[in-house]
Amino acid sequence: MKTIDHWINGTATTAGSTRTAPVYDPAAGKARAEVLLAEPSDVDTAVAAAGKAFESWGDSSLSQRTRVMFAFRELLVKHEDELARIISSEHGKVLDDARGEIVRGREIVEYACGIADALKGGFSDQVSRDVDVHDFRQPLGVVAGITPFNFPIMVPLWMHPIAIATGNTFVLKPSERVPSASRLVAELYAEAGLPDGVFNVVNGDKVAVDAILEHPGVSAVSFVGSTPIAKYVHERATATGKRVQALGGAKNHAVVLPDADLEYAANHLTAAAFGSAGQRCMAISIGVAVGSAGDGLIEILKRKAAEIKVGPGHDAGNDMGPVVTEAARQRVIDSVALGAEQGATVVVDGRELRVAGHEGGFFVGPSLLDNVTTGMSAYRDEIFGPVLGIVRVDTLDEAIALINANPYGNGAAVFTGSGEAARRFQREVKVGMIGVNVPIPVPMSYYSFGGWKDSLIGDSPIHGPAGVRFYTRAKVVTTRWPHSAGPGASGFNFPTSS
Repeated sequence: MKTIDHWINGTATTAGSTRTAPVYDPAAGKARAEVLLAEPSDVDTAVAAAGKAFESWGDSSLSQRTRVMFAFRELLVKHEDELARIISSEHGKVLDDARGEIVRGREIVEYACGIADALKGGFSDQVSRDVDVHDFRQPLGVVAGITPFNFPIMVPLWMHPIAIATGNTFVLKPSERVPSASRLVAELYAEAGLPDGVFNVVNGDKVAVDAILEHPGVSAVSFVGSTPIAKYVHERATATGKRVQALGGAKNHAVVLPDADLEYAANHLTAAAFGSAGQRCMAISIGVAVGSAGDGLIEILKRKAAEIKVGPGHDAGNDMGPVVTEAARQRVIDSVALGAEQGATVVVDGRELRVAGHEGGFFVGPSLLDNVTTGMSAYRDEIFGPVLGIVRVDTLDEAIALINANPYGNGAAVFTGSGEAARRFQREVKVGMIGVNVPIPVPMSYYSFGGWKDSLIGDSPIHGPAGVRFYTRAKVVTTRWPHSAGPGASGFNFPTSS
């Protein structure tokens, strides 16, 4: 069986690893490879290589960094189909969804290609007599990323292109469930001309995570995953003096008002809830039907859920692939069952879905629950699967209060034809990212991604301008050039401008 190794200092290596974990094909339900699991010594080796590389990369020119990013961007385009096949084979998502992930991640590389503009400082002339002030930003050093299974290439691309373009070196610990895309990315960086040691991939489990969080040579850690682990990462890493980006879980709501185009809203809710088998941090898992919108919305959602074709991701005719593991499949099944026990109406039941020829795969069909209430597990828990719950309320005020009372605050959407209602919604809802007639409001690369409340631990969003600030520190310089070499007037009072 193929073994997926680490990438350290510009070369593939097994380093000191002896432990492995299976890498599954979710559509078949069988292991397709095994991945090495790093020991602390392997993290030490990667951080040492990155630290050595930083000595020169940190002083590299902006032109050199952007040349690498332009070349890397072109290689991502060239290898898009190959990357999509890798993602589909290990995650299970359909090929078109995998390609979409690559494109959205590539937008961050394109932002990094223009990093020179984002790094421009300010200059103030004559702040005091013959005194000028300017500022600039410098890289931190060795930084690390710990990324989830659900976006094997996009989420890492939220991190390392900006970190590297701003002059840092990088150690990536991808999810051990989906390691192959990151290995190929490392090879593409090398082909793009990135010096050895600037980008390293260390595969592993909690042992590797803890080694990164505690390593004195790592200056900052970026994390995307569940809220409990985000809190753990933030606490452990900040305790050792590191900067931390820690993005957690979500329970995203989409409010549908009576004046909305119900066919349009249902079409987008269906895609947002069941695309990628619901395994997205920005998936819509709760629809909020306001007033008279409820019955009509349910009927259309029921029809559209029945039209979804579920099967292996590599089959272009399929809309939805399997979930990532058998445990994830069982969690979805149990969640639907518990929802029914607690009083929800199971309108569409995906628990018994079987895909011919792939009976061992981790498949579960779309499920639609009506009459969900806030006390139910189907409302409270992040199921992270193809389950859409519908909560019914009478007014927009109730819908806004419902969202604001939820502990998560990643994203929310409203479907309406009313500009007044949309403006109220976007101003009053307490979440970080809002869509108006857009179900998955993931910002473009030149904005930053981040939620509120339990969806973002700490205060550092990711990518875009926030990413540049996170991976750099500011330095302010106050300058005077005396007219002569003789002694100048001075005093013991605190200096002021004059």
